[in-house]
Amino acid sequence: MNIIRFSDLCAQGKAQGQRVFIRSDLNVPLNDAGEITEDTRVRASVPAIEMALKAGAAVMVTSHLGRPTEGEFRPEDSLAPVARRLSELLGRDVPLVANWVDGVQVEPGQVVLLENCRVNVGEKKNKEELARKLAALCDIYVNDAFGTAHRAEGTTYGIAQFAPVACAGPLLSAEIDAITKALAAPARPLAAIVAGSKVSTKLTILQSLSRNVDQLIVGGGIANTFMLAAGLKIGKSLAEPDLVGEAKAVIEAMAARGADVPVPTDVVTAKAFAADAPATVKKATEIEDDDMILDIGPETAARLAEQLRKAGTIVWNGPVGVFEFDQFANGTRVIAQAIAESPAFSIAGGGDTLAAIAKYGIEDKVGYISTGGGAFLEVLEGKTLPAFEILEKRASA
Repeated sequence: MNIIRFSDLCAQGKAQGQRVFIRSDLNVPLNDAGEITEDTRVRASVPAIEMALKAGAAVMVTSHLGRPTEGEFRPEDSLAPVARRLSELLGRDVPLVANWVDGVQVEPGQVVLLENCRVNVGEKKNKEELARKLAALCDIYVNDAFGTAHRAEGTTYGIAQFAPVACAGPLLSAEIDAITKALAAPARPLAAIVAGSKVSTKLTILQSLSRNVDQLIVGGGIANTFMLAAGLKIGKSLAEPDLVGEAKAVIEAMAARGADVPVPTDVVTAKAFAADAPATVKKATEIEDDDMILDIGPETAARLAEQLRKAGTIVWNGPVGVFEFDQFANGTRVIAQAIAESPAFSIAGGGDTLAAIAKYGIEDKVGYISTGGGAFLEVLEGKTLPAFEILEKRASA
């Protein structure tokens, strides 16, 4: 992907004395007291800010937080908790600036945090009037927010159209490199794990991957629908019977290329969906009418793990069972360990996937952990993300 990288501009001395506008993804969870409960995104934003400060730039950083109403600022929409955490991480005061669209006071060597960008009228719909005002604030625009790369908004697309220079920050650059390595030029065999409750939400991803991957592992409610497609009974398990035809089409598309979608040969069932529900391991051919399938069985997990250890590239989106309940967590744990042990390049994304990675402590064993949920899914669908598109346009202009 042909883009301008902020790291290159800094290395060439082109950020010295320049006004740099960084769009970060600082959309962190807050508790009722307005305190950050998980700060991964704030920590991930620090390298771009430090890079800009070290290069001698005047640095402006902004992000959205939550779902504010444009033109109506409320205290709970404020980035104040983020400003406090950034100050701690950077070891310097990070002032929070409100009402900043018409001008920002910041000198080289300083950094300011611009209040929640989604409060600005025209942000969501990428209105040109706002985009031009944003672009006028800076000499260099840096997109470092992969989590919003699938949205064409004022601070993710419009400003990039009109800023003198538009480039990718270190976090966005790393995402692009990892995605390219995993999907555009993968080491084979390429295995993809796509799991979740519904086929419908990931049908286009399954269809797109079925044209490219060597092995497509399905889990969760998605696997139940594929079991139906294979002629197996699933009791009262979560599934989408009306999408059995689409599941069969994916299986056939894979088979036509000599690839496969491994259907579970054993599963873990319960009579109720509950943290204390007794778990029973059963063959996939022995499901009773009142059974709920809540995990893949140990035989299936071991077989998939063996295949993953032999993969060249692994793409992981979604746990394969209800891993929040320990009696239904074995499948996801075995898959996670296999990914950790595999010499393959692995890329993982999605909130539940990240929670599973954290639960099993394999963060340092995964090749790349994506910071984007929806953006990661759209990449898997084969879509071109708006933020990538405009950065490519600007690089070739």
